[in-house]
Amino acid sequence: GIEFPFYWVQLANYMAKDEEPQKSEWAELREAQSTALSLPQTGQAVITDIGEGADIHPRNKQDVGLRLALIALQKTYGENQMVSSGPVFKSMNSIGNKISIEYDCVGGGLSVQNKYGYIEGFAVAGADRKFEWAQAYLDGDKVVVYSTRVSHPVAVRYSRSNNPDVNLFNKEGLPAVPFRTDDWKE
Repeated sequence: GIEFPFYWVQLANYMAKDEEPQKSEWAELREAQSTALSLPQTGQAVITDIGEGADIHPRNKQDVGLRLALIALQKTYGENQMVSSGPVFKSMNSIGNKISIEYDCVGGGLSVQNKYGYIEGFAVAGADRKFEWAQAYLDGDKVVVYSTRVSHPVAVRYSRSNNPDVNLFNKEGLPAVPFRTDDWKE
């Protein structure tokens, strides 16, 4: 039989910005949505860049529909040259007090929507499991992440909050997918 495709929209950014990295049930729900991608014929549109903190329903429906259409064109209609996802975490490599992140789905390359090139939305933790906001920058098609408050980072989280700051994209304009490298209870 033919498996019916099922595509969905990941939860948008919503509520107040976090002063410090903290537990987020909204981010946990996003993570649960992403785990469903292991099922066949599934796809997820990430919209953490177009939500509105004070409105659970983003007004920008056009970009939401466009991102779903990209998934359908690639996965259902075989337009394999199309990029239908933003950067997806692939691996991390510790280098002293920094962590280098590698991505899949970079399309034409990684892009930072910030005139200074600073990437927002990353947090790192050491063995004490206390997350601190991190500085991050592009190094080719990798992202280097560090914090002066964490001398030996062992875990990285990206966009793991209710209303994350999002400015890491691929050159096709699709935002990086939220992720975490740890499996710690929050």
